[in-house]
Amino acid sequence: MGDRIPQVDAYIEAAAPFAQPILKAVRDAYHDACPEVVESIKWGFPHFEYKGLLGNMAAFRKHATLGFWKAGLMNDPHGLLRGPGSMTSSKLTDVSQLPDRASLADYVRDAVRLNEEKVKLSRPPRKAPVALEVPTDLQAALEANAAAGTTFANFFPSHRREYIEWINEAKQQATRERRLATTIEWLAEGKAMNWKYKSGRGTGKNGG
Repeated sequence: MGDRIPQVDAYIEAAAPFAQPILKAVRDAYHDACPEVVESIKWGFPHFEYKGLLGNMAAFRKHATLGFWKAGLMNDPHGLLRGPGSMTSSKLTDVSQLPDRASLADYVRDAVRLNEEKVKLSRPPRKAPVALEVPTDLQAALEANAAAGTTFANFFPSHRREYIEWINEAKQQATRERRLATTIEWLAEGKAMNWKYKSGRGTGKNGG
């Protein structure tokens, strides 16, 4: 039998008056549908687990939410979930926006079924990496300094991005020119931008 832990009691008691009955109803539904459910507080708000994460609930200043980890695979006869793959429901401001207790428990049973059947969420396809655009002034400086150009070309994209963003974030031309000069100096020495904070004061190059 799953226990109702005091941390969740305290979370509900600290919520705004409108949110408390919403949270209590959601909690009851989890225990109605899954007596073995395990409560916990993760990232500051209540979560419910059984053979893996089932879902959560949260209260904010003007609304409350509930969520199911595998919402995109669940039945949603009452339009409670916000969209395919969504962990969080619509914003709730009154307990009357929830379906009745039995129907809410059916949502939990569906989430339990998915965990019992070990159904996994499909991962979204990876986005193609965005090509780095080297500023014109940096490109010219790299071409003028062979050592700096070689280091930059051999860096991981993340290291190149650090220099590019640092230069582009300069708000005044004089600042940009100073950063550009420093960039070329450090690159000529084989240094990543944050070399001062890295052990070995080192290269940041591929394989280094």
